[in-house]
Amino acid sequence: MNETTRTYDVIVIGAGPVGENVAERARAAGLSTVIVERELIGGECSFWACDPSKALLRPVVARADARRVPGLGQAVAGPLDVEAVLAHRDKMSSYWKDEDQVDWLNSVSVDLIRGHGRLTGPKQVAVQTPDGETIALTARHAVAVSTGTRAALPPIPGIDTVRPWTSREATSADKVPGRLAVVGGGVVAVEMATAWQALGSQVTMLVLEDALLQRMEPFAGELVTDGLREAGVDIRFETSVTSLAREDGEVRITLADGGQLTADEILLATGRAPNTRDLGLETIGLTPGNWLKVDDTFQVTDVADGWFYAVGDVNHRALMTHQGKYQARIAGTVIGARAKGEPVDDAPWGTHAATADHAAVPQVVFTTPEVASVGLTTHEAEQSGRRIKVVDYDLARVAGAHQYSEDYRGHARMLIDTDRDTVVGVTFAGPGVGELVHSATIAVAGEIPLDRLWHAVPAFPTLGEIWLRLLETHRG
Repeated sequence: MNETTRTYDVIVIGAGPVGENVAERARAAGLSTVIVERELIGGECSFWACDPSKALLRPVVARADARRVPGLGQAVAGPLDVEAVLAHRDKMSSYWKDEDQVDWLNSVSVDLIRGHGRLTGPKQVAVQTPDGETIALTARHAVAVSTGTRAALPPIPGIDTVRPWTSREATSADKVPGRLAVVGGGVVAVEMATAWQALGSQVTMLVLEDALLQRMEPFAGELVTDGLREAGVDIRFETSVTSLAREDGEVRITLADGGQLTADEILLATGRAPNTRDLGLETIGLTPGNWLKVDDTFQVTDVADGWFYAVGDVNHRALMTHQGKYQARIAGTVIGARAKGEPVDDAPWGTHAATADHAAVPQVVFTTPEVASVGLTTHEAEQSGRRIKVVDYDLARVAGAHQYSEDYRGHARMLIDTDRDTVVGVTFAGPGVGELVHSATIAVAGEIPLDRLWHAVPAFPTLGEIWLRLLETHRG
């Protein structure tokens, strides 16, 4: 090994939580491992997504819940302490410094190279370091790409002149805009609308579709819409933006119907694109800028010889940190098994197969009310050709909901595969439902027969009693 040429068993490009877990699992398997990162170690989730966004949202949700509890409403009637909320957000983002993450890599004996890594051929990676050095890396067994995604910006005329917010600016801004326009109706859009409205912005949502959260059950988007409007958010459905301009510090927004809107900032929450444009994919026969298609062990299917892996958001299977880390645990383990010539168990639900990516992906939307889901939606289940029974229940009728807050509003849906008598999808919408999602995940991933699930007795009086009510409704 010298200062410009190095060889490892495994090279990981991208040191977000997914790449870190791939590297740690490969190292635990006894393989020498290096990780390459051009930004902060810890990636998008630690500094511009999960951690800062939930730090912004937690006081919003807690205050909304407390306002509905008898004896607490008056105590929390005032505005949020914006300075304290932003300071907590900064702390949870480690003040955008990554020393702790570097210490963790050292603790698991994974080498780190800071710089931009690009493939130069099979098992070959060149890293351009910040000081101008080029380090040529060779992998004996595998190269794993965990470079994640970036905000996908629509081609709106004038977009380059307005300096729009993406999710990064929305989670790291150091002051509250007086007026914030949010373009989009997905998770980032509703969460950031929830946070900034509560912090003092006048938020207007411009939604191309006719509902929010369209990839989830319709009732979830409807309840979130009601919650946002009650908080003061102006939501305009079936609305598109045709041009943007920034004049005198304000963003001028022209709409397709000829209307205009003025805001201090505009957040474009219109989807994600893979970070593969400058990765050297062309040197191994792939197209730069494309998603990387993988099998259930995360080998990229369009690359021969099985040395190239893509893990996390970049493979477009399930764009959530917890699911990416699940993928990473599997990918790092399977890389180790293959390197040592051990058997690979890639059958459904096997040690080396990411079956949950298809069947049991959990998600929580941290709005007021919350939404939590796992598995299939009704539409997805119908499209799959399964015979499905839909079981609905009003969450407000559960005793635990009355304890949780006055005027509780919520809804639950359970999808049953009638041929197998198992749960294949669950969606909850209502205050506090985020803590229900793991029980649903166990039911779906475990393929627990309903006759056995009947014996899982929920504690009284909790929101978890919804399981009993859903099963009773199913049994009639």
